[in-house]
Amino acid sequence: MRKLTLLVLTLLMGILTNAQIQNPIKWQYSQKQLDDSTTELKFTAVLEEKWHLYSQFTPDGGPMPTEFSFNLPKTVKRIGKVVEPKYEKKFEDVFGVDVYSFPQSKVVFTHKVVNTSNKEVEISGEINGMTCKDEAGCIPMDPTPFKFKLKGKTKSGVKTSAIDTTEQQVVVTDTAQNAASVAGDCKDLVIEGLVTEEEKKGESESYWFIFLLGFGGGLVALLTPCVFPMIPLTVSFFTKNSGTRKKGLFLAVTYGLSIAAIYTLIAVPFIVAKVPPDTLNEIATSATLNIVFFVIFVAFAISFFGYYEIALPSSLANKADSASNMGGLLGVFFMAITLALVSFSCTGPILGSFLAGTLATNPDPYNILFVMLGFGTALGLPFALFAAFPAWLNSLPKSGGWLNSVKVVLGFLELGMALKFLSNADLVEQWGILKRETFLVIWTLLALGLAAYLMGLIKFPHDSKIKKFGPIRIGLATVFAASGIYFATGLFGANLELISGFPPPMFYSYSAKEETKVEAEHDFYAALERAKKENKPLLVDFTGWACVNCRRMEEGVWVDPEVKKIMSEKYVLVSLYVDEKKELPAAEQFTSCLSGKRVKTVGNKWSNLQIVNFKSNSQPQYVVLSPEGKQLVKPVGYTDKSTYLTFLKSGLDGMKATVASN
Repeated sequence: MRKLTLLVLTLLMGILTNAQIQNPIKWQYSQKQLDDSTTELKFTAVLEEKWHLYSQFTPDGGPMPTEFSFNLPKTVKRIGKVVEPKYEKKFEDVFGVDVYSFPQSKVVFTHKVVNTSNKEVEISGEINGMTCKDEAGCIPMDPTPFKFKLKGKTKSGVKTSAIDTTEQQVVVTDTAQNAASVAGDCKDLVIEGLVTEEEKKGESESYWFIFLLGFGGGLVALLTPCVFPMIPLTVSFFTKNSGTRKKGLFLAVTYGLSIAAIYTLIAVPFIVAKVPPDTLNEIATSATLNIVFFVIFVAFAISFFGYYEIALPSSLANKADSASNMGGLLGVFFMAITLALVSFSCTGPILGSFLAGTLATNPDPYNILFVMLGFGTALGLPFALFAAFPAWLNSLPKSGGWLNSVKVVLGFLELGMALKFLSNADLVEQWGILKRETFLVIWTLLALGLAAYLMGLIKFPHDSKIKKFGPIRIGLATVFAASGIYFATGLFGANLELISGFPPPMFYSYSAKEETKVEAEHDFYAALERAKKENKPLLVDFTGWACVNCRRMEEGVWVDPEVKKIMSEKYVLVSLYVDEKKELPAAEQFTSCLSGKRVKTVGNKWSNLQIVNFKSNSQPQYVVLSPEGKQLVKPVGYTDKSTYLTFLKSGLDGMKATVASN
């Protein structure tokens, strides 16, 4: 995250030292009449020494490219694209990619437009981009406006030679105010009392949970027909063909480690890309992405039911298999790649489910890394263990029809997860097409359908005849039948605390009960003013429409009478939805000091506020502030009722101590 770090440090250093905001770029505009209807527009960027600007064609992952947008009346047409001078291509460590920049201190862009009207017209637009200096960092530009007046088309009969082709200066725009507003955005978002080192430790501890989540996904993948039969075959190959038991053990362990490494390496691009947290959060909560996940999960489910197979191109597996014949450690590594490729039809949907769930719950590129590490470790571990203790192979159940049953069960679970992502999109956009009752009806049918499948009442392709109903099959059928009945009780008003957060919240239903909700503000600054007037601490709830754990807290903890009483009577509650897509008024939009992008929605604004002050983009996160904005107690996230009650009471104690000290 070098790009992000450099940008934030540059801006914060200027704030902390009260130094004058740097203004490295000025724009000058001029125009030249080329013929009776064509005008050439000239945009000249004048940069201070050692500062440079970037090409319009700068690749993704690098700095912000220079961009021109135009507002044109119907009578004005653009000719081609904005023409720029030749750029210089070089690798920059700050961004970790090749960038296209202009080394000169004066960069001239030109663009031709045609006015087909006989009347003078005005055109306008804005320029976006970024300027950087090696030792000073980068400053993203606020949109820089421009205006031109185009003459009306010359009447027929007037010769072209009579056209005045003298270049005319139009306006000079100084971006000092723009640069100041960029730095000011960070300053305006800062709240007194930032995150402590102790809280950062809690963040690192959560990675272990993410790792265990991925590890669990890997264990599930082991029980699929693409992977399970490979365990005894592969271990036997190493133990029989390596000459000595010691060498066979070494190669098998290397094979297992290679599998873990391969899956972990898949996550590296997410880290290298240095995606800002607020950008990942915006992606994860977008209705479009959630609908894409819904479609993918449904496709995965149908594949698991046996109607078709999702597989990578066979040529990839064939090449990897050929490479594995070279022998030695490199050959073992390519054997691991072969396993990853040929088992994709089973492991891909499972891995995709865990990755999508993790991204939607807590968008952080390092979460992806830990999920992949856990998944790969769980897949590779059995090969090492069974190579060390070959006698254990005799205890493994034989391959058979039960493996296909595992896939079908996973197919039903995939459909359930698919519905959750469709629900996320519906909640974020407030479409109202998948309210709580509709969701629960579908989950009830899926659970009962799965129970019926396990009891042999439903058949899918590749299913073999059930010769005997073992205790595991009967037990699972009972569990899923009971689950279906449990889901159905939610249709009659039951809270369903065991699955709270997965269905839409109780207030998003056809029979919502408003009295169950704790009254909340939805604007941080308005809530802070109210806290001052009422002399109460402010409870900040960073939440999201698509946040599973947020709904669990609201429906499993906030409804507790003691919790609800304290929150309603002792606090001013403000719930800030980081995935709220409502657009900010133009006057309130600003450029993010985190990502350099324009913040246009309410959710983006609260996401930036959270990250700047509390170095976190996970939801839920609860923060207690005094009316003066001072942090009173360590923030908490998703937790149990007892811990949350302690948190609330500690906040009240902190408020009393603050009042006493004043």
